[in-house]
Amino acid sequence: MTNFDDELHQLVRSADGSCTAYSQEYEEHYHSTKDGALHESLYKHIIPALSIVDKDEICILDICYGLGFNTLATLLYVKEHFPKKKISLYSPELDASLVQSLENFTYPKEFDSLKEIIAALSKNQCYEDEQVKIEIFLGDARVYIKEFSEKFDIVYQDAFSPSSNPILWTKEYFSDIKNAMKPSGVLTTYSISLKTRLALYENDFYIYLNSGEEFRSATVASLTPLSRFEKVDMEHKISCNPDAKALCDKELGVDYI
Repeated sequence: MTNFDDELHQLVRSADGSCTAYSQEYEEHYHSTKDGALHESLYKHIIPALSIVDKDEICILDICYGLGFNTLATLLYVKEHFPKKKISLYSPELDASLVQSLENFTYPKEFDSLKEIIAALSKNQCYEDEQVKIEIFLGDARVYIKEFSEKFDIVYQDAFSPSSNPILWTKEYFSDIKNAMKPSGVLTTYSISLKTRLALYENDFYIYLNSGEEFRSATVASLTPLSRFEKVDMEHKISCNPDAKALCDKELGVDYI
């Protein structure tokens, strides 16, 4: 059995009492320690996304699986608020040893009812019952997105930050994400950086502010206009920051064609 806390990942307590971890490889925490790990998943991803997408069956792409909070908190939220919805969750994760260690992660007590699912995902990277289907892909997210046949209603864009993991924030990356989404799809992310928003905007996403008293501001992006979020005036942002540019694959010296 693989221990969680090792030389690459250190357990850290976040503001809402739930634990996150610090990645030595990326030199970042997996969640905002100020917002709290569970709090961040709920308010920056799950609640805004599910307030927009109102369907009986929902397909979600969770970039990347990491500690599993977005996927697991989605299950809890859906079971509590939308018990008749069917959810399919797909998540790439490059760090196989991390996934295998999560059976021993110190999750919040709210996840106690999910222990069977956590164990199955740690051991087999998949779980399925009459309401839920979850698959974790151990490998490169950029490759996975291009090859996956499903179209997604929701994308949780929750990779390590553009400064630490820029390859998952480029204009070309978001082009692939757009192609993998349904026309009514919505994307959530903690990032409010202009580079991130430009990469989305240049792929014809509408950009919105996700804000509230419970958390620091985040971003919602959609392929169709939304009414319940404050729209970001990207043309004004661009005029005020004429030298700002979206990240691109060419600058990073990568090619995923």
